[in-house]
Amino acid sequence: MDTHDILADFIQRPADAARGLPALSAQQLNAHPSGHPNSIAWLLWHSGREVDVQLAHLSGKAQVWESYRNLFDLGELGETVGYGHTVEQSHQIQVSNQKLLVDYLEASLRALGDYVGARSETDLDAVIDNSWETPVTLGVRLVSIIDDAIQHVGQAAYAAGALTVTH
Repeated sequence: MDTHDILADFIQRPADAARGLPALSAQQLNAHPSGHPNSIAWLLWHSGREVDVQLAHLSGKAQVWESYRNLFDLGELGETVGYGHTVEQSHQIQVSNQKLLVDYLEASLRALGDYVGARSETDLDAVIDNSWETPVTLGVRLVSIIDDAIQHVGQAAYAAGALTVTH
């Protein structure tokens, strides 16, 4: 495998996990288990947003969100990514359509895959952020973006399991 094959496989992982979630009701999607500020809907929405916004910053292209904004109907809060949301803001992210959440995440990841596929190995070594003690390369940023999506979809899967498992 070369670097592009590895990244392509890695990019697909959060989408595969999101598609593997059990079917959830609107109430389950928007529940806040044990009072946690982030619902499953928030976690899936955030996963798509963080990929989308960071990719737009890297690529200079429009966000995938442009095609999804009206479908989500989240108002100004939908324009954010979720970082730094207060408990109240997190609770305002209400999405009743699991397929829409997964479709947006998949579209964001597909756009990321297209972007990565057009980069050379040398591009991945380019330093894109000098504000850290160890400067951040494009490759490191891409891994960070994908890792964040994987972690949040994993959190959603754990919460979905807790809400749907019967004994």
